[in-house]
Amino acid sequence: MAAVTELTVGQVAMRSGVAVSALHFYEARGLIRSHRTAGNQRRYGRDVLRRVAIIKVAQEVGISLAEIGEALASLPEGRTPTRDDWNVLSTAWRDGLDHKIAQLKKLRDGLTDCIGCGCMSIDKCPLRNKGDRLAREGTGARRLVAPPLSRRS
Repeated sequence: MAAVTELTVGQVAMRSGVAVSALHFYEARGLIRSHRTAGNQRRYGRDVLRRVAIIKVAQEVGISLAEIGEALASLPEGRTPTRDDWNVLSTAWRDGLDHKIAQLKKLRDGLTDCIGCGCMSIDKCPLRNKGDRLAREGTGARRLVAPPLSRRS
């Protein structure tokens, strides 16, 4: 029995755990591709399963669809992404993820106190901003904004 080389949208949805509507959305955004049969039905190459897995993992850690699309555009079409491909993609996302982690830790650690806005309306606020001195650093909740990470060599 020959291996199935093309999958229907339903088969991809079942194998990947992603709704058919999400697959259509990914396709409309250019993240995955299909072709149409003579009967106008979508067919996907098997490589789409790994691409959908990459999309799901990246989304789960907070990478935007735009960033995912840029990364997937760098991969050869019609070939299942390899371990080396994943290494390139994940390395490119590392600095952004490190910054998000630092930001989330700072936010988590400040949640029990206040939002760090410097409003001075809470008399017991441990982050009190006397004279709005934090305004010199920029807008928003300055004490909860993680500084940018230095670029790695």
